[in-house]
Order: sequence, then C-alpha cells, then structure tokens
Amino acid sequence: MAADPDAQPDAPSVDDVAPEESEAPEESAAPGESAAPVPASKRKRSFWRDLAVIVVAALALTIVLKAFVVQVFSIPSGSMENTLLPGDRILVSKIVYQFRPIARGDIVVFSGAGSWDSPTPPPSNWLTGLWDDAVNLVGIAGPDTDYVKRVIGVPGDRVVCCNKNGQITVNGVPLSESHYVYPGDVPSEMRFNVTVPAGRLWVMGDNRGDSDDSRYRVNDPGGGTIPESAVVGRAFLIIWPFSRVSDLPIPNTFEQPAFTAASAVAAAPPVTVAGGSALAGAGVLTWRRRRRSARDAGGRSPGR
Repeated sequence: MAADPDAQPDAPSVDDVAPEESEAPEESAAPGESAAPVPASKRKRSFWRDLAVIVVAALALTIVLKAFVVQVFSIPSGSMENTLLPGDRILVSKIVYQFRPIARGDIVVFSGAGSWDSPTPPPSNWLTGLWDDAVNLVGIAGPDTDYVKRVIGVPGDRVVCCNKNGQITVNGVPLSESHYVYPGDVPSEMRFNVTVPAGRLWVMGDNRGDSDDSRYRVNDPGGGTIPESAVVGRAFLIIWPFSRVSDLPIPNTFEQPAFTAASAVAAAPPVTVAGGSALAGAGVLTWRRRRRSARDAGGRSPGR
C-alpha cells in the first residue's frame, strides 16, 4: 500500500530515547556571600614551601656569585690600615682579571697556602668543612691563609727601597704613598732591591710598620713574591660598616706615565735585603709591632 505523504512519522517511544545523564547544578555562593575559606593548614604548607624555594634559590645564587663573580671577605687585622680596618667587610671581584691584567696599586686578596704558608690540611670531618664553607660564604670568616695586600710590583718590575728621599721606586719611578700609607709610617724600614719574576707579584700592606708582606718573605719560594695564580680577586668596595662604605680605587701615583715606558725597566741583581737575611727583618717587624701595641694600648690587631 502506498505511503500517505501527509502522514506524520511515529513519535519515538519513551524506550527509544536514551536517558541523558543529568548534572547536578553547581552550588554558587548566594549574593553577598564569599567563597569558602582556604583551610589554615593548607595556607601554612604553602607558606613554608614558598619560603623553602626562596631560600634554596638565594643560596644557589650566592654560591654561583661567590664561585665566579664576587665574594665577601672580612678584614681580621690592621695590616692595611687606614685603607682597611679590622672588621671591615669588602667585596672582591673574581672576574675583573679575566678582562685586564693585575695592576700596580690594586688591593688583592690571595691565598698563601703552599707559598707563604703550608698547604691547608683538609677539614677534620665533613661537618666542620660544611660550617667553614658556610661562614666563608657570607664573609664572617675565611681561611687563615688568605691575605689582603696592595700590589707594588708586577712581573718584570724592579722594586727598590729606597731613594735619597726615602721613597720606594718601581722601575726608577718614585711612589708618592703618603695618602694611603698608615700615618706616621715610612715607606719601609727594610731595604730591598728586587726584580719581580714572571707570573709573580710584589705585595705590601699599607700599614708598613705592622704588615707581614713580601719584605719579610724573601726566604720563601719566589723570594717574597706571590704567584698571580694565587690571587682570588681585586678588592673594590667596602660594604660594612655602613659608615665606611666606599670604593677602593687605584692611587694616582701608580698612574704615572713613566711606568709605561719600556726603558724604565732595568736589570737588577737577585733579591737582596739589608742585613742579608729575612730573619733580621722579622725581628724588626716584631719590634715595631710591640712598640705600636704599647703605644696604642692593645687597640689594634696584628697584621697579616
């Protein structure tokens, strides 16, 4: 039988329609009501987690900076007075010498281990080593073999004390040191005539009467000079205490044009010290320290 074109299709039965899963209506806060508060325990966990991340990130950044860029050092003695005082904290650049050579007049921190001092023994246990690293990291303390001195002579320089005016000369050029040497000190009470070997430096403290420096190390390897490889970096800024915050520029006397003249470098005999022995020089240093300690009533630290 022909289909009736006007006939309507049969409506689907209830059984032909798959029931749709009904979703429970989301409960929303009524107007004027705030969302449910975060539990206090969850907020506390989030705080400690964020704090731990910050501390770890700061420590990692500090370690990277110390290893490759800049490090804080504490000044333990008076050997660089009045440029640096005991208790000062200084920033030492560890990358500056990647871009320029060590210069006369630079204040450098260097390790004396293996040259001026015996090699540093390893820590007695891992906990001691960890603590030493931690306090050294922030400049509270540092290895006992670290020194801070001013560079007077670079490789090839002839350093002599003294000319007729009592001045130290470098390649025949006299140094005017009155504005950074400790007030009342002469440039040196010891006489010396050295030619700085290749790869080494002649260094002296600004407190010439109370500084254990190249003058008193002539019987050490290198004749009192230090290897350039032992230099940790250049001190460029005092950061503590706040009353002493200042930079540490190279004194003008080291900028004299005569230093760049190749003809200024003259041949010189091997290292010599008046009296022929560093032992006599050490006696002078000890006497000066005792005299100054008596004068200052024990108010100043022994120099390194």
